[in-house]
Amino acid sequence: METIFQSIEILSKEKGIDPQIVLDAVKDAMLIAARKHFRTTEDYIAELHEKTGALQLFAVKRAVETVEDPAKEMTLAEARRINPEAAVGAEIRIPKKTDLLGRISAQTAKQVIFQKVREAERETVFNEYSGRTGELVNCTVKRVEGPDYILDLGKTEARLPKKEQSRLESYSVGDRVRCVIKVVDKSSKGPGVVVSRAAPELVMRLFEQEVPEIYDSTVTIKGCAREAGERTKIAVQSRDRDVDSVGACVGMKGMRVQSIIRELRGEKIDIIEYSEDAVTFATHALSPAKISRVTIIDALEKHMEVIVDDSQLSLAIGKKGQNVRLAAKLLAWKVDIKSEEEKRQEVESAMAALVNPPEPVSSLIEYGLEEELATRLAQAGVDTIDKLGGMTPEQLQEIPGVDPEMVESIRDSVTAYYSQFEEAPPAAMDEVEIFPAADSEAPLETALETATETAIETAIETAIETMEGEGAPPEDLEAPDSAGNRELSPEPRDLENAGESDTIIDSGRISHDESEDSSSQSE
Repeated sequence: METIFQSIEILSKEKGIDPQIVLDAVKDAMLIAARKHFRTTEDYIAELHEKTGALQLFAVKRAVETVEDPAKEMTLAEARRINPEAAVGAEIRIPKKTDLLGRISAQTAKQVIFQKVREAERETVFNEYSGRTGELVNCTVKRVEGPDYILDLGKTEARLPKKEQSRLESYSVGDRVRCVIKVVDKSSKGPGVVVSRAAPELVMRLFEQEVPEIYDSTVTIKGCAREAGERTKIAVQSRDRDVDSVGACVGMKGMRVQSIIRELRGEKIDIIEYSEDAVTFATHALSPAKISRVTIIDALEKHMEVIVDDSQLSLAIGKKGQNVRLAAKLLAWKVDIKSEEEKRQEVESAMAALVNPPEPVSSLIEYGLEEELATRLAQAGVDTIDKLGGMTPEQLQEIPGVDPEMVESIRDSVTAYYSQFEEAPPAAMDEVEIFPAADSEAPLETALETATETAIETAIETAIETMEGEGAPPEDLEAPDSAGNRELSPEPRDLENAGESDTIIDSGRISHDESEDSSSQSE
């Protein structure tokens, strides 16, 4: 029996559990094996003898006057044969031989002991590591199970799953790895501790080890956003106005941050100065891009709009949207990035919508659309004609209550609506009154002469009004000049010499200028 005690003690030390837990597991295994061997419904109890260390098995029955359940009760006379002092209601223990238990019962007891020990071990691991989530630990690769690594933490094992690995890293058995404790699972079948190499906490713990200012809380880490194997953005803030937070993390010639980059296998790290102002912080977080302006759209919903120069748009967005995605995680804001050209077009579209608001679907009722169908479309979210015109027949049929016949009716109504905006065909020449003063049936030459007379009269009236404003007598305009070409005659000229009407008007203006000069000389 001393061997049993020694085995329990060794097993307890190896698994780091209480010896009493192992002893209770042995007793439970003995009871299960006894029930399986004797195949009765009797109640059993197992005890370990204090002096000899022997494991004893007893069947327990209760002394009664009249026996109703022979498996659990016995008469008072039978009870007093075993214990002379037994009374009614006393619990009588009947010894059972344990050497009768066979190989199958022993195997069952062994499985029960292992199960109880594993449960106790899992409980111990959970109690030890549940409060250490986010802590940096040193591990050794113990074995590889598919895409996962099983790491040795010393007292227990930890699992490094595929999703918690960096794409830049691969390990072999025996390699030493630094990880952070991600989660401790009590109910898992395998190792209960899950560690990570892709969590942002790993970068934060590495900075705490490498930068003394962070360790003594002179510089604090305000946030960290990471895409493992690609890039990390970390925001830091200094509590001492004389200490540069970014410079402290970078170190002399970048020595501090370079050691962290080597640990992360060349992953890029952006160190950003934290600011309480969301606009300033956003400007820093989107570096290396240069930001033109930041607009807070909704402070409660944490939504902002960032405008950058057209040449900086791709840099601000980053490779596959990585830069803006990390900045949004770091800010905990929804960030919309637009170029100056996109913003200008957006403003122009908004202004155009204000000047020319979209027509509602109800306007199609005038073009043959049923009122009930227009209401149904509006309830489905299709409230404007432009939106309706951009939908396909398949999309229209997805609206509840719209069948193919209604789709045809909608198409006819939309077509009729848009047909009013098409250019009308050019009218015939005889339907257009080009020269109001000429008769439509008169020849073209007469019409041109009439237009010429009208143009000359207009030019004379304009010249008279101008001269009256300058104080010159209007009679001077009517006096003929010796040159002959200064006289403004209201009579029509020969079309071959005069040319087009606009040319005659220009000539009138020239004659007016010369008449003005001669009037000035006479004064």
